[in-house]
Amino acid sequence: MIKLLLSSLMVAALCLALGGCETSDKTANSSTPKASQAKMTDSDLENSVKTKLDTDAQLKAVNLGVSADAETNQVTLSGTVDSEALRTRAIDLAKSAQAGILITDKIMVKPREMSRTDYTQEQAKQEREKGKSYGDKIGDTLDDAWIHTKIVAKLITNSNTPERKINVDVVNNVVTLRGTVDSTEQKAEAERVAKNTDGVKSVNNQLKVSGKMAATPTKK
Repeated sequence: MIKLLLSSLMVAALCLALGGCETSDKTANSSTPKASQAKMTDSDLENSVKTKLDTDAQLKAVNLGVSADAETNQVTLSGTVDSEALRTRAIDLAKSAQAGILITDKIMVKPREMSRTDYTQEQAKQEREKGKSYGDKIGDTLDDAWIHTKIVAKLITNSNTPERKINVDVVNNVVTLRGTVDSTEQKAEAERVAKNTDGVKSVNNQLKVSGKMAATPTKK
């Protein structure tokens, strides 16, 4: 009994000398590292945005480029789509991939040129109604409406031409450009666009140059 007591006292003294003893459970717990939270990588963020874009069939088909920087929560989108609406949809979907995400938009809008064989009478009718509301004159043939559709689409996406200041008349495949632009360069570029459009026989450029950015009324 005395030996057992002395043994216990020696163990206690030894523990005190070593700074204290802990139970095996505590020792095991203290040696187990805490699980660290996984950090999102550039690849994770890129895949997250791509997954969002792929939910739209049209965006999935064009396969936009996605470059991500997870540390700054920034994503750059690049590629080409055929409408402004599709570009906006891509940006909105990308933003929904991550809270507070910053989008750098490098998407180009290039309308898909409608082939003559795919162009319908219904589309021609709609184009004439739209053109009339802008003050444009469009002939009765399918060719005239088709040519008008293509020229207007090109002018809208050309940063060097103020499409909303230009009236485009198309009668018997002959194009007349009317309105007032801000420079001789804009006038020349609008004529170049019209001349390089399939189906156009000739271009009558009646555009005037004002040189004043704010004075010309625009088409609504």
